[in-house]
Amino acid sequence: MNLFSRLPELAGKSFIPVGFIARVPLAMLTIGAGTLLTAVSGSYAVGGFAAGAVGIGSAVGAPVLGYLADHFGQRPVLLLSALINTLTIAALVAGTYLVPDYTGPEAAVFLSAAFLMGGTCPQVGPLARVRWMAMTSGATNERPNGSARDLDTALSYESTADELTFVLGPAFVGLLASLITPWLPLALAALITLTMVPAFAVHPTVNSVVALRKLGASARTRDELAEKTNWFLVALPVLGMLSMGTFFGATQTTLFAFGGSFGAASTAGLLYSVMGLSSAVAALSVAFWPRSIAYRLRWIVASAAMAGLSTMLLFADELAPMLIALFILGIPVGPTMVTIFSIGSVVAPRKLMGTVMTMLASGIVAGTALGASLSGSISERSGYAAGFGVSVGAAVILFLLSAIMFLVLRKRGD
Repeated sequence: MNLFSRLPELAGKSFIPVGFIARVPLAMLTIGAGTLLTAVSGSYAVGGFAAGAVGIGSAVGAPVLGYLADHFGQRPVLLLSALINTLTIAALVAGTYLVPDYTGPEAAVFLSAAFLMGGTCPQVGPLARVRWMAMTSGATNERPNGSARDLDTALSYESTADELTFVLGPAFVGLLASLITPWLPLALAALITLTMVPAFAVHPTVNSVVALRKLGASARTRDELAEKTNWFLVALPVLGMLSMGTFFGATQTTLFAFGGSFGAASTAGLLYSVMGLSSAVAALSVAFWPRSIAYRLRWIVASAAMAGLSTMLLFADELAPMLIALFILGIPVGPTMVTIFSIGSVVAPRKLMGTVMTMLASGIVAGTALGASLSGSISERSGYAAGFGVSVGAAVILFLLSAIMFLVLRKRGD
């Protein structure tokens, strides 16, 4: 039987499409805000500030939403965040057209709205992972047949879904903004948030995750509540995702400089999507990997491949070699992401699973902003080859973190 056919059996046929569509706005907000502000103000800098505010808001707000979901349950947190997020999107669009001066004190209007828009964006992907972890643990009467293999399959799917949405989301923004009007992408994101996030919030799978305030006094739940959090172990995969995000941001931004050297900066999105494609397919393949390969071994091998293959970016000086380099480089990227989320599920205490999953996701967001800013300034001063040096450096740091985690988990016997 196809491993992925198990997922609808565990979660129900509607869970995957609902969860996929509900997460699309997260991939649209940053570039949507930047596109809108750039178009209305006529300034790339203003658009960049708006996009940066969304990214910072998301990096700060995601763990907060995860913590609240752990304590009060996913349903109320998702419903409330969907409503507030929709209102902040409306505030940003309105404020953009009402602010008379985009560089004066009035700029606080759209920057505040952009920050809140990122901070209140419902964390569908991370919270979906928490549900999969609960459903595949065999801990609930409703889903007694879960297994570690099912969890690998689910996390492989989730990483692929994230990859696809972060390819499709910006594409929708560019298409709608250029063909119709620059505010339409954000309006569409608000519509999806207001309709699909509530559908995700009330989906029956939400019952597989029990909020801390509802836990009873059984021996099992007492053990879970008493479980101490090893923040050093949690920090390693979070820093890994920060490095992964830095790699993404640096690569994507430097590709603009690379394309610009040929007078084709607009091809950067297409070039980057090639890596996203191979990464998504490779992420799906993790479900078929032998269970005997420990998570710690997966991470160190995949990240070593990333670090080594990333050096190809430094030597590709034509479009065709760059396409080949990006396609090959994407192969270890997907498995690395899947594995880091898997390790996060191992080192996180059950009572804070949502918090840790959102921390991992926000690490990617924060890292993307960091990588984009570093590589952008370096590429402008020293050329695209130097900009790709940030990508290589991030991949090397990711490998070093995997080596530390390998030693720690082997000592623990995990």
